[in-house]
Amino acid sequence: MQLKIYNSLTAEKEIFKPILEGNIGMYVCGPTVYSNVHLGNVRTFLSFDFIYRTLMHLGYKVRYVRNITDAGHLTDDGNVENDRFVKQTRLEKLEPMEIVQKYTVDFHKVLEMFNLLPPNIEPTATGHIVEQIELTQKLIDKGFAYESNGSVYFDVLEYNKRGLNYGELSKRNIEELFANTRDLDGQGEKKNPQDFALWKKASPAHIMRWNSPWGEGFPGWHLECTAMSTKYLGENFDIHGGGMDLKFPHHECEIAQGKACNNTSPVNYWMHANMLTMNGQRMSKSTGNYILPMQLVSGDNNFFEKPFHPTIVRFCFLQAHYRSVLDISNDAMVASEKGYLRLMEAYKLLGSITPDDAKESGFNLQDWKNKCYEALTDDFNSPILIAHLFEVVKYIFALKDGKETISTKDLEELKTLLQAFIFDVLGLQTIEENNNEKLDQTLQVLIELRNQARKSKNFELSDQIRDRLLAEGIELKDGRDGTTYLLN
Repeated sequence: MQLKIYNSLTAEKEIFKPILEGNIGMYVCGPTVYSNVHLGNVRTFLSFDFIYRTLMHLGYKVRYVRNITDAGHLTDDGNVENDRFVKQTRLEKLEPMEIVQKYTVDFHKVLEMFNLLPPNIEPTATGHIVEQIELTQKLIDKGFAYESNGSVYFDVLEYNKRGLNYGELSKRNIEELFANTRDLDGQGEKKNPQDFALWKKASPAHIMRWNSPWGEGFPGWHLECTAMSTKYLGENFDIHGGGMDLKFPHHECEIAQGKACNNTSPVNYWMHANMLTMNGQRMSKSTGNYILPMQLVSGDNNFFEKPFHPTIVRFCFLQAHYRSVLDISNDAMVASEKGYLRLMEAYKLLGSITPDDAKESGFNLQDWKNKCYEALTDDFNSPILIAHLFEVVKYIFALKDGKETISTKDLEELKTLLQAFIFDVLGLQTIEENNNEKLDQTLQVLIELRNQARKSKNFELSDQIRDRLLAEGIELKDGRDGTTYLLN
C-alpha cells in the first residue's frame, strides 16, 4: 500500500515519496525548556511518536531529529523583561542553564512516562551558535538580510522581489502581512515591520549572550531550527513536523531561510498536529482550565474523578486523528480506560484460544489486516486503526464463546499483528495490577453497601458486613467524616 501524507504546504493528501528510497529524514520542533511541559505539548510529541513508530513499522529507516530550544528569545514586544528565560531565572533565582537543565529533565521524564521513543538526535540551540552565526552571515552575503544597530533581520520584501513567496505555508499574502504587522520586535531598527530577527543585540540586562561579527547577542528563534535541521538532515529533507501554532510565523520563516540560503525548498512534507482542549474549552492558565501531565496521572486536580495511568491517557489521545482537535474530559478518560481494558482482555484471552483447522471461520483475517494497514498508510489514521482493533476484539470473544473458529496459521498471525499494532505502533503498555489499590476499591464498595443497609435500617446486614470484615482483620471505624478502615 502506498503511504499518503497530508502536506500542509499544498493542503492536500499526497503519495509519500522519500528523497532516498527506504530512508526518511524527519525533524520535529521540540520544547522551549523554561517551564514544565504541558499537555498540549505532550499531544503534539505523542502524535509524532505514533508517526515515527508507524514509519518504522512500515519498514522505513528513520532519522528522527527533535530539538531543544534552550536559548532565550524575545516575545513580540522586543522587551528583554519579557524574555521567557530571563523571567524564569528571576522568578526561581536560578542561572539560565539551571532552568534549562531542570525543565529538560522534566520534559524527558514526562515523555518517558507516556512511552514516547527518544529521537535519534536531540540537538540544542545553544550547542549550535556557530552554525547560526554562519547562516546569518550567508544570508547577509546573499542580500537577504541586513544588520541594524547590532541586530540582523531577514528582509521579507527583498525575498519576495526575487520571485519567492513568503506566506506560502500559512497562505498569507504580503499585503495582508503589511496591514497586520506592527513594528514591535525591531523598535524602529527594521526596514519593514514584517522582517524577522536572525540575530538580536543583547541589552545589558540580557543574561544569555554570545559574541558575533555584529556584537554580543543571541540567535533568533526561527534560525535555530533551520541551523539544526539542515546540519543533521541536509538542505532538503522529507518531513518537518510541529504543532499547528508553529505554522506561522515559525515554519514560514524556516522555509524563507532555507530557500534564501540554499536555493531549494528545505522540506518536502510539512505536518502539523492540532490543538488540545479540555471540557470543550481552550486550555489556559489565565482561565484556570489548565492541567499538567503529572496532575492528570496522579489525580491531583479538580477536573478528573481519579488518577489515570499514562497508557490510558495515550490511548485517549490516539483516538483522535493528529490533525483533529482533541478534547479531553472526565467522561472521555473513563471511556478510554474501559476501552483499553477491553482491548487488553481480548489480547490476553487470545493466548488461551484453541485453533480449529477443520472448520472455516466467518472472519476474514486478510481483509482485516488490509484495513488496518489502509488506516496506517492513510495519513496515520490512528482512530480508524483502533476501530479495526475493536472489530477483532469482538471476534476474539466470539472465539472464546465457541461461536467462531480460527485456524492455527491465522491464530499465530493474529497474535503477531495484535502485538505489533498495540505495543509497537500505538505504543501502549500493560498496566500492572496494584493489589493495594484493588483492595481499597473493594473495601469502599463494601463500606458503601453497609451504609446503604444502615440507611434502610437493615442492621442485621450492616453488622454482618462489619463482623465478617473484622474476622478477616479489617476493622471499620465510623466517624463524623464517614467510615474508614484499619488493617490489623
